[in-house]
Amino acid sequence: MKITYTARKVNLRDNFKERAEKKLLKFEKLFSEDAAVNVVVTLEKNRQTVEITIRDNGMVYRAESTMEEMNDALDRVVDILMRQIRKNKTRLEKRIKTGSIEDFVMQNPVPDDVEDEDYRVVRKKQVIIKPISIDEAILEMNMVNHNFFMFINAETDEVNVVYKRADGNYGLLEPAAD
Repeated sequence: MKITYTARKVNLRDNFKERAEKKLLKFEKLFSEDAAVNVVVTLEKNRQTVEITIRDNGMVYRAESTMEEMNDALDRVVDILMRQIRKNKTRLEKRIKTGSIEDFVMQNPVPDDVEDEDYRVVRKKQVIIKPISIDEAILEMNMVNHNFFMFINAETDEVNVVYKRADGNYGLLEPAAD
């Protein structure tokens, strides 16, 4: 895994980078050597936000946490990533190195008191969309911890959006003419 650090309004100390690398080693056996990990640390009003994004084989795994101490936020982000992988382990087994996911889940239990955080879109982004199935779109949406995901439906070749409903189920938006 190739780790890149980005610091916004804060200087990252070597001991933080060493701690992050040690924590991210837990994920090393799940991903290929080409996996790109981006660790972004932002300081705003005495609150430190740590965001980790892992990109590997077309999949994106993302978590973010804001706390008073960056080490606490780092711990929380790693726990959230572990929870995402555990929650979606059966679907991920098809995409992540064979056999690694079960070993990872068994060796890294996630505490029950760690809750997933909600994220708000605060900037405009351009995203690359690709043809995938509806199940893959829901999986990717869950992995980036968003409430919706835009994709090209592999069956219809049309742009669709899957979204998470308030009742916990999922919805699908398909284009239609008047």
